[in-house]
Amino acid sequence: MIVHLPGPLESGGAVDIKPLYGDSTGDSIYNPILNRELEHPTSNLDTMIHLLKGNVGTGILAMPDAFKNAGLVVGTVGTLLLGVICTHCMHMLVKCSHELCQRTQVPALGFSEVCETAFKTGPPNVRKYSKAVRIIINIFLCITQLGFCCVYFVFVAANLEEVMKHFFGLKLTVHYYLLMLLFPMILLNWVKNLKYLTPVSLFAAVITVTGLGITFFYMLQGLPRTSTVKAFAGWKHLPLYFGTAIYAFEGIGVVLPLENNMKNPQDFGGWTGVLNTGMVIVAALYTSVGFFGYLKYGERVLGSITLNLPPNDILAQSVRLMMALAIFLSYGLQFYVPMNIIWPLVRPYLQSERAQMFGDYLIRTCLVVFTFALAAMIPNLGAVISLVGAVSSSTLALIFPPIIEIITFWHKGFGKHNWILWKDIFIMIFGLLGFIFGSYVSILNIVHSETDLDT
Repeated sequence: MIVHLPGPLESGGAVDIKPLYGDSTGDSIYNPILNRELEHPTSNLDTMIHLLKGNVGTGILAMPDAFKNAGLVVGTVGTLLLGVICTHCMHMLVKCSHELCQRTQVPALGFSEVCETAFKTGPPNVRKYSKAVRIIINIFLCITQLGFCCVYFVFVAANLEEVMKHFFGLKLTVHYYLLMLLFPMILLNWVKNLKYLTPVSLFAAVITVTGLGITFFYMLQGLPRTSTVKAFAGWKHLPLYFGTAIYAFEGIGVVLPLENNMKNPQDFGGWTGVLNTGMVIVAALYTSVGFFGYLKYGERVLGSITLNLPPNDILAQSVRLMMALAIFLSYGLQFYVPMNIIWPLVRPYLQSERAQMFGDYLIRTCLVVFTFALAAMIPNLGAVISLVGAVSSSTLALIFPPIIEIITFWHKGFGKHNWILWKDIFIMIFGLLGFIFGSYVSILNIVHSETDLDT
């Protein structure tokens, strides 16, 4: 499976990039889309399913708790605004990728390659940092995605533990359930082709929608008046909302891999393209779950909305199993990003095809075991992963895309009165605030052992 189609940058060798910054090759007739050779390209529907599953994870269940820390009005406006900004940053990344592919005449670039190429072909005084920024991006991507994989392990095991204890009286610790999940998780991540995971992602999407539908069934019954909850929870609690929302909305790591693997990548962008359509659905889901969950349960809302559902109702408890299964099946999509960063570094040392095949399986197994070990050592990873998500998500989703756009198009200008430059600076400041607030909140949660934000 090719998650992204790297050019000569992937091997880490020297790249003959010509011409450099300021020339016109970026406007040449070279079309990277027409030069991609894919063995198993994904359709628009495949890409939409993967995009939804890459963005809708454990964070959606924490949105009512996030709204509690923001207030009904501020939470609604803030979530929609954050969705717009994150989606715009995804578009910026794809646009810069296409421009840099034309400039360097390679068919596709990954996230870190886009950043490296932008610096390498940018103004002379930033070219020396190209290798460093690529390493930084890869580190953040690995930390973020492997951190999410750890959260997925803990989330599935914790939900199984609660269901089995409630209905069958089993009092096994979460470690036993983590161990039960290890072998199936390894087998799932031996699937190398993203297209073959489409039925899995589709099934996960169906049960996620079903689980959310049942959750809405309970949330929408007997709704109180909006005056019974706070419109604005106060400045003191706003960082808690911001940290949770930033964690929940992170999906930029899968944008370029999905676009690079499409049969019709020209359908990815645009007002009615795959990206906008998918992110509108994601933003609507996050906003509605947060809005109605907080309105229904008010200050009593817990870290995961499923914890507020009737404990003795089988239909309500089935939501836990549905969401646990959906998150389990979504592990593979999150896993592809770090795998496709680490594998190219190892592959050159394996000469034969047989050695590369076994090496690929071994690395996949080791990475799954690594995330399992972290989850087993620290079952309550909530606050730690929240810190990782706040640091990495804010950096990847809100800080680096505008930096890349500024450097990529520096020689072309930024529109009337440099409005694009000012827009990018505003987004970077917004991302920096998210970085600071999210980290601050997460550190407080670690100190006080409050791990419910990532439930």
